[in-house]
Amino acid sequence: MPMDTDGFVEDDDAACVPVADALTGDVRVLAERCSTCILRPGNPYRRTMPQTVRDMIAEAAAVEGHVTCHKTLPGVAPAGVEPAICRGYADAHGHRSLALRFGAALGTLRELPPPP
Repeated sequence: MPMDTDGFVEDDDAACVPVADALTGDVRVLAERCSTCILRPGNPYRRTMPQTVRDMIAEAAAVEGHVTCHKTLPGVAPAGVEPAICRGYADAHGHRSLALRFGAALGTLRELPPPP
């Protein structure tokens, strides 16, 4: 059975991955776009599946959420890399994200380098 930690279940979908540190309240966001960011011009995924990318962005914006960088997701990220908000999303749609707005207002945004 999946472990439940503060409402997050390990096998929840990527939309439920926490990007804030439970102890400090720091909100993790990439300092720059990762090399394969879905919002990077020329990204093959963006060209081959543009509706999927648009839908993901629209869904996140509609609930004042965010997009988690795919390279920081559990099971994908290298050891020690914590989930973080996609820099491409933060740059283009950050004004719609509660996490980014609260982090900025409270001074708790923590910029991290993109994973290798």
